[in-house]
Amino acid sequence: MDGETLYSIGDLARRTGLTVKAIRFYADCGLVPPTTRNPAGHRLYGIDAVARLDHVRTLRDLGLDLPTVRKVVDREISLAEVAAAHAEALAVQIRTLRLRRAVLTAVARRGSTPEEMDLMHKLAKLSEDERGRLIADFLDAAFGDLGVFAGARRSMTPELPDNPEPEQVEAWVELAELAQDPDFRAAMRRIAEQHAESAGPGPRRDFAAVVRDRVGPALAAGVDPVSPQADAVVAAVTEEYARLSGRPDDADLRRRLLTRVKTANDPRREAYLQRLAVINGWIAPESLAPVFTWFTEAAEPRPASAA
Repeated sequence: MDGETLYSIGDLARRTGLTVKAIRFYADCGLVPPTTRNPAGHRLYGIDAVARLDHVRTLRDLGLDLPTVRKVVDREISLAEVAAAHAEALAVQIRTLRLRRAVLTAVARRGSTPEEMDLMHKLAKLSEDERGRLIADFLDAAFGDLGVFAGARRSMTPELPDNPEPEQVEAWVELAELAQDPDFRAAMRRIAEQHAESAGPGPRRDFAAVVRDRVGPALAAGVDPVSPQADAVVAAVTEEYARLSGRPDDADLRRRLLTRVKTANDPRREAYLQRLAVINGWIAPESLAPVFTWFTEAAEPRPASAA
């Protein structure tokens, strides 16, 4: 000890910025015991104790608990092992905090009730596996035994990122609510059955694209769906649909097509696809509601006096 500089607990407090109470606590629990004591019994600390205290303080500032700090400073475990484990724990905490922030931001934006907030939080904090099961159950109900929708299942599966933005959390909650809605499930099943019924061998252009491409220009031009000009547009749609489906362009085909358009023109289906795009970071899909609505009005049978 000869020639070694010794520090009183007050000197150590001034040197490290810690309080006397904190240094005394670390001494009492054996993390930084005093090097010696003076004749009056006061604690004195050598340079090794100062270095150990700095080490303890750094580890505590990083959030390590006291038992772990003791193992590190006593070299029972390596700092690298502790750092790796602690970094992973912090990553989990950060994801949790970001999710909470996203939920609260969405609640503030929506003006949700306490019940809605509770539901939002429960849905948002589902694990990846739980979210996958929820969506798989919905897709099974819609497409399960039809056998022609493998691509559709993939394209309709949301993948909420680990660190979602508030709008992604809100979109996920709304999508999950839709996926659990029995009426929406039944509507999606009808859409799938109609598609499966009309599906043939090989790839085929979807009826929605036919309606969009033919009706879009008429809608943009302001053509009234109940005007004589609209009849030519409807005829062009049914003619192409008949050619693509391999069926005659007759009253039965027009009835089938009109039914498909009405079924597909469900705002909940579009809401699902819009929320899906937000969650997955995709470009928002084009809304087909205007062309579907226009075609429905134009193709609906009318009394001869209205023509």
